[in-house]
Parts: sequence; structure tokens; C-alpha cells
Amino acid sequence: MGLASSQAEPSSFAWRWPIAFQGIFLIVILVALPFLPESPRWLAQQDRLDEAMGVFARLEGKGVGVEHPSVVRQINDVKASVQQELLLGSASWSEVFTEGKNRNVSRVLLGAGPYMMNQWCGINSLAYFLPITFERNIGLSTQLSLTISGILGLQYFLVSWLPYFFIEHFGRRKMLMSSAAACCFCMIMISAMLALNTTLSQWVFVAFTFLFFDGFSLGILPVSWMYASEIMPLRTRNKGVALGAASHWLSNFVVVYVTPQAIQNLGYRLYIIWAVLNASFVPITWLFYPETARRSLEDMDEVFLNERFGITKTRSPGARVDAGHDVAPARN
Repeated sequence: MGLASSQAEPSSFAWRWPIAFQGIFLIVILVALPFLPESPRWLAQQDRLDEAMGVFARLEGKGVGVEHPSVVRQINDVKASVQQELLLGSASWSEVFTEGKNRNVSRVLLGAGPYMMNQWCGINSLAYFLPITFERNIGLSTQLSLTISGILGLQYFLVSWLPYFFIEHFGRRKMLMSSAAACCFCMIMISAMLALNTTLSQWVFVAFTFLFFDGFSLGILPVSWMYASEIMPLRTRNKGVALGAASHWLSNFVVVYVTPQAIQNLGYRLYIIWAVLNASFVPITWLFYPETARRSLEDMDEVFLNERFGITKTRSPGARVDAGHDVAPARN
């Protein structure tokens, strides 16, 4: 859309139309919202337990009724959690920053981590300045730079749908670590190709830019927007996730603000910095981040009650009850 608009006569239309076009997706979301089920935890808070059980049954898949063991277990967990919340009342900001037995501060820090990884992997150092990078760093024409950027943007959009099909199977930790490792390797290659500065290396740079976006889309991107909401206790969930999102956008501002000067002063060395940061995400995730896949919010409460701050032992996806039979708990 941006590429097509750039071909128009010089006017404000070239930037107004691509921005306005995004409103179409907002309309689609607004139309779809009435058809989305309510949160079963909210329904339980409103004492609409039958509806909550119906939502859990739908989430389990076809053929699962409200009497299924998995549905019964989940509704019982949620009822107990909601009753405890009603007794304690709403959480204050001071509680969010108090560790306590629920490890609130630990959860806020762990929840903010993937949000910050999303930015400090270097994605927007490339994405925000992609046409300029292609044009100035490797000498492509303005038209070709815009065309390649448009193709990359479309590929980025399509690949970002793929984790939906397997993120629950592989788990958040494996996806995040694999993605960070792939992004690290791509940044090393991007830096090396810019340093070589040959005709061949310029096109290899373009290829690894595409691969970087793919690697980012398959792990860091989806996990960063999921993880905080999956580990926060219900009482502090809204505030904790808000702090994580704030850390994301603050990091976004810093990265985008410093990138133009960094490109000018550091050149290819800037991408070495991103490679080192991506490499650091792998041991950080392995050491400190418990696996949330196939675990409810109540399950995660148990994880944080049983583990003190430090190296996690919850490294595998949790157990779940499938339609018609039980699955043995995953070993950590």
C-alpha cells in the first residue's frame, strides 16, 4: 500500500492513505468482537458459572461437554480463585511492587522481559528504516528499496500467523530461545555482509534481513505479547501487564530514537550489538522463565508459590486433559 502510494503525484495522499487504510482492520475487529466469548474468569466473577463452563468446554474442542474432567477441574480452580479475590479486594499499585508469597515483583520483571526482548532484538532498528537502510547502506535505488521493503512487509505479516498452529505444542521457552538464536545468527550475517560491502554481500544482506524477520515472527513476536498475561496473578494482572506493555513502548522509543545516529556512527557494528543482545536472551530464558504452555493462570500461581526467585525448574509444557482421555503430566 505504501509502495503504491509512493507512485502518486507528490502530495499528502502518499502518507495519508496508507495510514487511513489501516482503519479497515479496526472495522473488522469491531465487527468480530460481539462474537467472541466472554472470559470464563469474568463470567465466574459475575456468578455466571454455567456460561463459564460452556466457554471452557468450547476451548477444549469438539465433543467436549461441560461434565468433562478438564472443564470441571478448570471451573473449580477458577471458582476458588475468584472467591479468594472477593475476600481480598482489588490490588493496589503498592501490592504490584511487593514481592510477597505471590512473587508479584518477580512476575512483573519476568513479564516485562519478553516485551523488551521484542524491541532490543533490533527488529525496529531494521523495520523502521528499511528502505533507507537498503538505499544508503547497500546502494539500492529508491524504487527497488521500496519494492523489497513492501515484499518483506507482506512476508512478515504472513509468517506471523504460523506460530498459532504450533506454539502450544512446542511451548513458549523453546520458541523464544530458538527465535533469539536465529535472530542472533542473522544479525551476525547482516553485520558481516555490510562490512564486506561487495555486490554479492549486499544481496546476502537482503536475504538475511528476510530471514531475521521470519525468525523474529516465529518466536519473539508471539511470545512477547502472550507471556506477561500468562504469568500474572489475577489480582495484579491488569497492572502487571500494563507495566510490561509500557516497558515495550519505552524500549521502542529508545531503539528508534538512537538508531539513525547509531547507523551513521557505528555502521555495521550496530548489528553486532543486536547479535550480542539476542544471544543473551537464550540463557536468560532457559534459566529464569517457567514454561506456561498448557497451564492455566491457577497452575502458574502454583508454580510461583513453589519456586523462589532464581533458576526455574518448570521447563516443559504442562499436563492437560484431552477429550476422552487423560494425558500424563509432563516431566520438568
